[in-house]
Amino acid sequence: MSEFPSHKRVVIVGGGVMGVGLAYHLGHEGWGEDTVLLEKAELTSGSTWHAAGQITHSTSSFGLGKCVDYNIDLYSKLLEQETGQPVTWHGCGSFRLAYTEDEMDWLRHTLSVGRSLGFNIELVGPEAVAKLHPFYKLDGVLGALHTPDDGHVDPTNVTMAMAAGARQKGVKIIRNCRATNITQADSGEWVVETEQGTITCEHVVNAGGTYARQMGEWSGLQLPMTSMTHHYFVTEPVPEFEALDYELPVIRDDKKVSGYIRMEQKRGLIGIYEKENPNSVWHDHCPWDYENWLFDADYDRVMPYLEESLNRMPIFAELGIQREVHGAISHPPDGNPLIGPAPGVRNYWCCCGTQIGIGWGPGLTRELARWMVHGAADISMREYDPRRFGSYATKDWQVVKAEEDYCLRHEIPFPHFNRLAGRPIKPSPLHEHLKSKGAVHEEVYGFERPRFFAHGIAQRDHYSFNRTVVDDVVAAEVKAVRERVGVIDVTAFTKVLVEGPDAYGLLDRLTANKMPQKDGSITLTHMLNRRGRIELETTLVRMAADKYYLVCAAFFEQRLLDHLAQQIAGETVSITAVSEDWSALALNGPRARDVLAACTDADLSNAGFRWLSAQEINVAGHNVWALRVSYAGELGWELHMPNAACMDVYTALWAAGEPHGIADYGSFAMNVMRIEKGFKGAGELTNEVTLPEADVMRFVKVDKEYLGKEETLGGDLRWTCAYLSIEPDGVADGHGGEAVMLGGKVVGATSSVAYGPTVGRILAFAYIQPEAAVPGTVLEVVIHGEPRAAVVLGEPAYDPESLLPRMDAAMETV
Repeated sequence: MSEFPSHKRVVIVGGGVMGVGLAYHLGHEGWGEDTVLLEKAELTSGSTWHAAGQITHSTSSFGLGKCVDYNIDLYSKLLEQETGQPVTWHGCGSFRLAYTEDEMDWLRHTLSVGRSLGFNIELVGPEAVAKLHPFYKLDGVLGALHTPDDGHVDPTNVTMAMAAGARQKGVKIIRNCRATNITQADSGEWVVETEQGTITCEHVVNAGGTYARQMGEWSGLQLPMTSMTHHYFVTEPVPEFEALDYELPVIRDDKKVSGYIRMEQKRGLIGIYEKENPNSVWHDHCPWDYENWLFDADYDRVMPYLEESLNRMPIFAELGIQREVHGAISHPPDGNPLIGPAPGVRNYWCCCGTQIGIGWGPGLTRELARWMVHGAADISMREYDPRRFGSYATKDWQVVKAEEDYCLRHEIPFPHFNRLAGRPIKPSPLHEHLKSKGAVHEEVYGFERPRFFAHGIAQRDHYSFNRTVVDDVVAAEVKAVRERVGVIDVTAFTKVLVEGPDAYGLLDRLTANKMPQKDGSITLTHMLNRRGRIELETTLVRMAADKYYLVCAAFFEQRLLDHLAQQIAGETVSITAVSEDWSALALNGPRARDVLAACTDADLSNAGFRWLSAQEINVAGHNVWALRVSYAGELGWELHMPNAACMDVYTALWAAGEPHGIADYGSFAMNVMRIEKGFKGAGELTNEVTLPEADVMRFVKVDKEYLGKEETLGGDLRWTCAYLSIEPDGVADGHGGEAVMLGGKVVGATSSVAYGPTVGRILAFAYIQPEAAVPGTVLEVVIHGEPRAAVVLGEPAYDPESLLPRMDAAMETV
C-alpha cells in the first residue's frame, strides 16, 4: 500500500458518484495532484450502486438542464473515449406522459426551456409513443414529451470510469479508509482523522451521501437532509422483448405510476415514488457498517402504483418479480442537492444531499469544482447553495420536509409551488393578522411572507402554468399601489449591521458602488467574488461613521454573513444579523407621504427627507428607521424596527391610510411592479454573470478599487441582460427559462417574466447575445412551445424617467 498522505489541498470524503465526480472534475480544473478521495469501503457501495441510472433532458430548470445535457454527453461518448473504461450507456430515449391539460402545459413549458438549451426535444401525440413503445397502454394519454437523446447508464461503471479519469489527472483514491472526524485547526486548515491516519488540508468536501448529515455534526454543522427509501423492481424475462432489435424508450408516467418503466436487458424495470406513506430512515445516525445495504421490499406501501404499472404494461402482468431494490437516498428539505460552501465556515464544501446522483451528479460536481478552483460556478447555484437553509432546519423539521419532497417527486412542478409542510417556521409579528385578512403566505429562508391577499377568491394557492384568478387579484394590488397606497410586510429581508472603526474600509473594498458618505445616506451596490461574478445586491445605509445597515433578499443572509466574515483582513469590525429581531414594512404609492405624515412629526418633504436617504423617526410612539427607497418604483418608504413595534406601526399606517384607499399587497405584486419598473432581481443578479453582463454598471464607481474589479472591467460580454416587451395572449405569460430567438435562431433565454397590468404587456428580462440586445430589436420568445413577438426595450416600461419615487409634496396630485 502506498504511503498515506499527511497533507493535501483537497480531501473528499465519500466515494459515490458525487465524490468521485468532484474528484474527476477537480482533476480537469488542474487540482488533480492536490486532491485525495477517501472511501470507507468500496467505491459506489453507499447509494450509488443501487441507483436505476436514468437521465433525461425533461427538466424545467434552466441551470439543471445545462448539467443534464453535459452528463448525457459525458455518459454517451466523452467519458469512455477519455478513460477507455466502459460505462454501459443505453441511449434509448424517453417519453414523459401527460393525461391532463395541466400536465400538457408542464410539458409545453419544459419544451420551451429545452429549446433555449438546444435540446433534441419534441411534444408528440399518443400515436408517436405507440410507434416506438407498442406495449404501453396509453388510455387517457393526451400527449408526451419525447427526448430521444435520453437513456440510462450503469451506475457502478460510470463511477469507476470517472475514478479512472480522476486518477489519470493525479487524484489519489484511498478505499477501505473510513473518516472518523473532521475538525478545523486554529490555522483555518481542516484536519481529517481516518482509520489509516490523519490528513491536514485546505479544503474538505463532504460527499458522504446518507452519512453526510452525521459527518457534518463532527464539525458543528447542521446539513439538512434525510434518508428516504425508494423501490424499483425487476421482472422475470419478458418474452415480448426477446424479438426486439432495439431498446424501448423509458416511460415516465408521473400520474398513474408515480415513477418510471423501462427495459433492463430483456426484463422489465419499474420504479415507484409513492405519493403517500413515505418511509424515512436513520433520523439520527446511518450505521457505518451498511455497505451495499438494501431494505426488504414493502409491497403494501407501493402496491397501488405497482398494480397500475402492470395495468399500463400488460405484458408484465403474469410475470414474477425477480429482483427487489429498496434502498435509501438523501433528500434535502426542498429536494435540491447541497452543492457549495457549508454555512459559517471557510473551505468546507458540501457535495451531498443528491436524490438523483446519476442524473444530476457530474454536471453539478463540475460546477462545484469550478467554484472551488476559480471562485464561481458557471451556472446559477442559488437553488443548490447549502446556505439557503438556516438554523431553523432542525432534524425533526428535516424529516417532515424530506417526506413532503418525496411525495412531490412525481407531481406537477407548478410555478410558485408552495410547500406547506412544517409551516410556519419564522412568522413575522403580523403573520396571523395578515392571514386573517386573506394573506396566502410563502416561506423564504424560514420566514413567512405574504404572496397575495385572497379577496374574492379561495384563500389558497391556485396552480396553473396559465393565468389564474390570482393574476386578477395581483393586478388589483398593483393598481392600488400605483394609484393610491399599499403596505407590504417585508420582515423576511436580510438585515445585517456592520459596525466598528474599520467597517467603512471593509465595505468599501467589497462593494462596487460609491460608499455612502453622510449619515443617513443610502447606496444600492453589489458584492462580487474574486471571479468578478455577482455574489449579491444590497441596500447599504450609513447610520453613523462606524455603523452600517445592510438589507438584501432573505435567502442571501448566510451568504452575506460568510462573504463579509471571510473577507476580513485584520479589520476591527463586528457583524450582526438582526433579521429575526427586526421587522420591516414597505409603504408605497402616490399617497404614501400623506399616510406616513399622519403617523409621524418628521418632515417628509424632499427637502426634509431626500430620496435615497434614511432617518430615525418616531411612528406610533416607536423609533423606527425609515428608508426612502421603493422597489415598486413609487413614492415610498421602508420602515425597519424592532419586532415589538411592528403591529403598532402597521395599525397606525392602516388607520391613516383608510381615507386614501390603502391596500395590503404581497410579493407577487412586488415582483410585477419591479419588472414594470425595469429593476433586476435575484433571477438576473447571479453568480453566472458580471456587472456589465447584468447591465448594472450604473451602480459602479469606476475609479475605486473593489474585489473583482479587474474581472468586471476586462473581457468580452458573453451575453447581456436585455429588457423585453412580449405580446400577451391572455392565457400564458411564461415563467423563466424560455427560449429567445432572432431570425429563427436561439440567442438566449428569459430569466424573469411577468405580465405588467399597468402597461398591458408581458415584460421579461433575458440573457441574450449582445448583438440581439440592441433596443428596438424584434425577437421571438417561445412560451409554452409557441413563438411570441417581442421587442427589446431601451427604458423601463413604467415611469422611465423615475420621477415618481422622487416626487415632492408640492408635486403630488390631489
